Amino acid sequence: MSKSASLKVNGAKPSAVGVVARRFRGAGQNDDGQESVVSVSPPRLQRRPKVVLVSVALVVLGALLSVWAYSSLGNAQEVVAVRVDVVRGEVITADALQVVRVGVDPALSVVPASGMDGLVGQRASVDLKAGQLVVPEAITARMVPRAGFSVVGLSLGDGQLPMDTLVAGDDVRVVSTPGLQGDVVPADIRVFQGEVVSALPMDSAGKVAVVVELPADQAAELAARAATGKLAVVLDARES
Repeated sequence: MSKSASLKVNGAKPSAVGVVARRFRGAGQNDDGQESVVSVSPPRLQRRPKVVLVSVALVVLGALLSVWAYSSLGNAQEVVAVRVDVVRGEVITADALQVVRVGVDPALSVVPASGMDGLVGQRASVDLKAGQLVVPEAITARMVPRAGFSVVGLSLGDGQLPMDTLVAGDDVRVVSTPGLQGDVVPADIRVFQGEVVSALPMDSAGKVAVVVELPADQAAELAARAATGKLAVVLDARES
């Protein structure tokens, strides 16, 4: 067999054949006495285990996200939120409110969508920011503060509040003592009589914001004492 013929396999050049041909000389012949040609398929590609694991992880993550989204949607409810900023004392209009559907912690008291009409015409007892959910304590039917009165904001933590949750309209006494902890001098105790305008839920720092209305001539002193943090709120009887 000539050299040029040995470079062909079944009449085609090796570069044009999709298989690798191996010729076995003397190992076997066909009925015509010609040499046998064995075709070997190209090696199969193997998947990398790491790629497979990543693919499985993505599928599992997608399934978990779907379950979470479905669960969140099932717990969502329609509540009232503020559409635009409303300053304290401003009359609330229908255009200032909107209904949103969100998941709300059961411990948080909010105004349901069905109560939105009842908010129109009332006043904001605290500053409300656009997008903020409306809580009942942030709304009042009367002008705050009244003539001859002022409001003071207090930031109170554990041990400074009564066990019962304060609500708008509660009569309270704010007790202040500038003495060191454990060193209470009766002569230094100062008591301020007031009414709760609003009490917001506890924040991430463990503080509760309470707004108290009291006579205007006492407001400056209470504000100064509140800055020291040495005060406590006493809740008086809710029954007349």
